[in-house]
Amino acid sequence: MTKPTVIDFFCGAGGFSEGFRQQGFEIIKGVDHWSPAVQTFNHNFGLADEPRNILDYWESIDLINELPNTDVIIGSPPCVSFSNSNRSGKADKSLGLRLTEVFLRIIAVKKFQQDSILKAWFMENVTNSLNYLARHYKFRNLNLYDWAKQNGYSPDKVVISIEGNSMVINSAEYGSAQARKRAITGELIEKGAFIIPPKTHSINHQVDQDLLPAKTLGSVKRNLPKPNVKKSSRRIQDPLYPQINIPLSQITDHFYDSGLYKCQWKNSHFMKRNHPYMGRMSFPENENKPSRTVTATNIGISREAIIYKSEFNRIGDGEYRVPTVREIASLMGFPITYQFLGGSETSKCRLVGNAVCPSVSRALAHTVRAQLGLDPIEQLIIQTKANPKGVVNLNTFLENTFDNPPIKKAGSRFRRHPFKYGNITVTLSNYDVTNAKPSGKWITSVQYGNGEGYPSKNYKDGYYLEVEPLIQKFEGGKTFIELINNGFSEKIAHAEKLQKMYEMQEAESPFLEPTELIEELGKIIDQFTFESPNFKQNGSAIFDKKQTVPKKQFMALYAINKICTTANTEADE
Repeated sequence: MTKPTVIDFFCGAGGFSEGFRQQGFEIIKGVDHWSPAVQTFNHNFGLADEPRNILDYWESIDLINELPNTDVIIGSPPCVSFSNSNRSGKADKSLGLRLTEVFLRIIAVKKFQQDSILKAWFMENVTNSLNYLARHYKFRNLNLYDWAKQNGYSPDKVVISIEGNSMVINSAEYGSAQARKRAITGELIEKGAFIIPPKTHSINHQVDQDLLPAKTLGSVKRNLPKPNVKKSSRRIQDPLYPQINIPLSQITDHFYDSGLYKCQWKNSHFMKRNHPYMGRMSFPENENKPSRTVTATNIGISREAIIYKSEFNRIGDGEYRVPTVREIASLMGFPITYQFLGGSETSKCRLVGNAVCPSVSRALAHTVRAQLGLDPIEQLIIQTKANPKGVVNLNTFLENTFDNPPIKKAGSRFRRHPFKYGNITVTLSNYDVTNAKPSGKWITSVQYGNGEGYPSKNYKDGYYLEVEPLIQKFEGGKTFIELINNGFSEKIAHAEKLQKMYEMQEAESPFLEPTELIEELGKIIDQFTFESPNFKQNGSAIFDKKQTVPKKQFMALYAINKICTTANTEADE
């Protein structure tokens, strides 16, 4: 048999196709509407396709008939509207559903057309997509009512089954150095079912000792050259594909400074380590296990950001960095010879972060080969030489100067708490947390519990005076009050300046911007230890939803209310 053929829809950078190529399949076409994706696909697979909006195939059977017939159809409909991270999963799902339905429509035609050669199809998407897709699709559901009748089928025939043919797959269990969970739906046509590929790696090797241990983030990071090395002619072996050994000078999109401003990595640190209602995460990354999911943005300010300690010896600005494009490409499973043609770092990160992990598609391709009775591939088919011709290379071999810090929009919202103890947070904000409305003043509030809908209460300015007598009874309480009122309070600016410093993300001596105020407060309170860390209120309404409250939360309430009172009073004057 000649090489089995593949067409890739929503092809993006080509990760889905790369896994099939590694298993001896011939990639004959990629369909995507985004020009950098099509250019990248063409470059790596030697094609000359043009961008195409897949929605064009919803109304036109002729366009579908013009597509080449292939043994395999693969596709990864855009996942952004299905993702839980998209506005807390509340985004409009209609476009994502229609794009998926167009893809399934193409499969239905190619599967049931006369003399069909289709042997298998696969679709990848975020796990949440399975909550919105129909369990089964009939011809009529895919705008194929007339086509079905013309070809001798009932319009109510079930042609695509999602239920029973879907599986959530973790890429780390198939050889990626990334724990990326995605829903895979598909069908081996002869079997009429999706055959789950056997796992090759184990995240918990003590339990699954018959499998290889999962690759770790560190195993990839350590085996790539450091981004701050000097130009060299030495050769580099791919951390995932030992047969690839190329000169360091041929590695693209890696030798540049991806350092973050202090205000950026500090925000990520807070969201990872002290989020109001989500668990703690490593900062910087834990390199002894697979990486967390690579995202399409690769910005260093969010909870989802992947953060490394920079190889440059710096404190503050540039102390931490995001991975280079080449590093995230290796975490995804791309060979170091694979090229990305987006002109900017932003475009390249989008190309990589939206891709399908080649290790997963390679496992799917392996099941298809077995179904077709083809011999297994002993040596993966890899592009061992880099082809950087026409590629805009991000390499500079230079260290950044951090002289243009990012600023926030006027009126940007602020919300921070120094710590979370006893399932309570005491919060400083410039808006009303209880109803998410602007306030025009700085507000003290307390939140109980986790997630949306948790009880929240605001405190009036000057309330710290009601808390002070109680704190004075704590061990070290008088010392704490002295620290807040003599030294800390002098660093509190009036409300407008506090807001302005937050927007500029830079303090103006002798004041601290609000992020720094909360950080310093946390350090002050952490100096104090108590033989009995909790206080039983015995009917007190200071924390009205809890009887027993950590003493440090009383301290936080006192100090944050002092910040608000001072800032708002200065503004009133």
